[in-house]
Amino acid sequence: MDKSLLHRKEAIIVTSIEVINDYGIQGLSTREVANRQGISEGTIFKHFRTKNELILAILDHYSQYDVDIVESIKLKKLKPKAAIIYFINAFAGYYQNYPQITAITQTYDVLSHDPKLEDKIKGIFMNRYGFFEATIAEGQKTGEITQSIDSEKLAGIIWGSFSTACLRWRLSGYNFPLKDYILTTIETVLKAFSL
Repeated sequence: MDKSLLHRKEAIIVTSIEVINDYGIQGLSTREVANRQGISEGTIFKHFRTKNELILAILDHYSQYDVDIVESIKLKKLKPKAAIIYFINAFAGYYQNYPQITAITQTYDVLSHDPKLEDKIKGIFMNRYGFFEATIAEGQKTGEITQSIDSEKLAGIIWGSFSTACLRWRLSGYNFPLKDYILTTIETVLKAFSL
């Protein structure tokens, strides 16, 4: 594909994320994206046939590092607790350096009600949540994490803590170091459930 097409397409996605950050998912309009890009709405529709196709591309952009992070964990052969910290650290660092992307996390529920987007949202959420659940279960098998709590529930505590920290960070105007806050929180949770 033409390199200039990729550049424009990526710019439209990034601008769309900025619009979502500023106005919420309901405020995402191709007119606003076009205005910010200095292009016509027609140019957007050359790259994305529909608004849902644009949102799917945004979700792909949002989750683009998921597979790489899990692959890195496998290559490093990290123990379960270290794997969880690595995963959290990677996402917290990414979000801290790109605060607008956290707006996508806050759209899960709204987007999941659109049949054309539901599978994509569920896939992203379940892959991330599933990573925690499987890693915790492995830690329970190896004796690194207590079996006194169900792996699914502990995954919920960890992912819920992460999501809540991101929301709190957004609501505070990004006025504290997200990465430090999240890592401290998750390390505290893991310590409470370690053997």
